[in-house]
Amino acid sequence: MLKGMSFRWSLVIPVKTLVAAKTRLADATGPHRTRFAVAVASDTVAAALSCPAVARVIVVTADPAAAVPLAALGAEVVTDPDRGLNTALRTGAAHAVSVAPGEAVGALQADLPALRPAELATALGAAAEFDQAFVPDALDVGTTFYGVRPGVPFTPRFGGESRARHLAGGAKELCVPGIDSVRRDVDTPADLEAAIALGLGRHTAAVVAELWPRSGASG
Repeated sequence: MLKGMSFRWSLVIPVKTLVAAKTRLADATGPHRTRFAVAVASDTVAAALSCPAVARVIVVTADPAAAVPLAALGAEVVTDPDRGLNTALRTGAAHAVSVAPGEAVGALQADLPALRPAELATALGAAAEFDQAFVPDALDVGTTFYGVRPGVPFTPRFGGESRARHLAGGAKELCVPGIDSVRRDVDTPADLEAAIALGLGRHTAAVVAELWPRSGASG
């Protein structure tokens, strides 16, 4: 059996059109919602690129406001065909397989502002033991990561109660200790508070410190 570090990963990160991003944080972020969404995606991409198990990050987006700064961080940008989240992920995965067929392919949500490279490496090492695996979100309802080993069909089932759908599709649920930052996606003010407690990446921390100077955010 291939072990966790026997191969590296291509990670696909979908970034929706920013005008539609983070709608549940609209009241909190006000006119800074787009800036906040870019910051969160930037911290997610930067942490993924800093993970030793990650060979490349592929961002799938149709929004230049996201594509430009994320490409500047080192991500490869692929145009979103705008046919839903899972189609976007499969588009990114097809690009990954075309440029690096020997790498494992994973999908990572773009809203992980507290993501730590070492914790992501732990999750990827665990995922590498199975043909397909996923990490549930902090609420055990959704999914923050789904990945497959090289040559295994990539069949993401994100959206809504995706934990149940990934389980039904035969993916192994990764109940790994010490990966809280991989599980902490941010959709609501309560999620953001939990991410602040974990420690935000520098892009998100800068925006949060400006908008909510008493939040205690730090990069």
